[in-house]
Amino acid sequence: MGSALTLLAVALAQWVTGFLVLGRLLCRRTRSDSAAGGGAAAGSVSIIIPARNEERNLPVLLGSLASQSLRPREIIVVDDGSTDATAEVARRFGATVVASEPLPEGWRGKTWACWQGAGAATGDRLLFLDADTWFAQDGLRLVLQSHRGGVLSVGPYHDVRRPYEQLSAFFNLMMTAGMGAFGLLHRRPAGLFGQMLLVNRADYLRVGGHESVKGRILENFALAERFRDAGIPMRCDIGGRAFAFRMYPEGVGQLIEGWTKGFASGAARTGGVLMLLIVLWLGGMVLSAIMLRRGWVGVLMYGLYAAQLYLLLRRIGRFRWYTSLLYPVPLVFFVLVFIRSWSRSGRQVTWKGRRIDAD
Repeated sequence: MGSALTLLAVALAQWVTGFLVLGRLLCRRTRSDSAAGGGAAAGSVSIIIPARNEERNLPVLLGSLASQSLRPREIIVVDDGSTDATAEVARRFGATVVASEPLPEGWRGKTWACWQGAGAATGDRLLFLDADTWFAQDGLRLVLQSHRGGVLSVGPYHDVRRPYEQLSAFFNLMMTAGMGAFGLLHRRPAGLFGQMLLVNRADYLRVGGHESVKGRILENFALAERFRDAGIPMRCDIGGRAFAFRMYPEGVGQLIEGWTKGFASGAARTGGVLMLLIVLWLGGMVLSAIMLRRGWVGVLMYGLYAAQLYLLLRRIGRFRWYTSLLYPVPLVFFVLVFIRSWSRSGRQVTWKGRRIDAD
């Protein structure tokens, strides 16, 4: 009985660390879910979309932008050497297409495309968007309202559709936790979401823009370091239903390669205290699963972790109840892919038809 209570106390303490890491997701409404905020003028905003073989995704994003109550100054799609109809699709929706120059030595495709897009933009604010994202009705206005200068990065709501996509659960959680902006103890972002970046042009150029992080896959973390060193304020938010995306819709293979290419590197950039809390939290989940063999204590802790995960996951994506209930499955998948990412750091992986070195 004594050992069971000791294990229960340890597991409970580790369970609490989950709220220390991501508790702010539950205790407040995200800014992009509310209409409160500053000015939402869109006429000064240039939207820049790096796109490589995105003929399937662009109609969704560009269609959502066309339906917004606020219209940006311009929409620029940088065609990064696509072999499909990316450029034709972008023009059909009225976007300005910039054909990327050949990829220079030392650059990544995305950073090179973003840098060229910024050079072609004329707005005072630059909004960089991944091509697999989209806005809900009036979503652009809500996001712009929450920008009060400096840098705003919004993590999109994950539109999970097929069962295998549920395996991204812990990657989404760890990506959000790694920002360091949603814990009860951490409020200053350690990183920026890669899917959306809104910044004043002057601040962007002040830190050297994407040219200063040209060789990085996780350019969002590297840019966060540049902004932080320059004293430019940063804020991370969650898109709620205003801003969403769908990751890796082409199958498990794409999902594995996508998360492999830089996830371990991103984890390495997470602060020491925050990383310790995350490890304790994940360790508690493993412990609770093992404790199922110990009767009511194990069942209690397993249920608490499943409920906690359910509450957190529903804030960041359309994850099913069974993903939380059967959480050891996506947790094991996360650990295996993380190990794969770590083991391949510095080696080449294939992504969108290019051989790239994994960060």
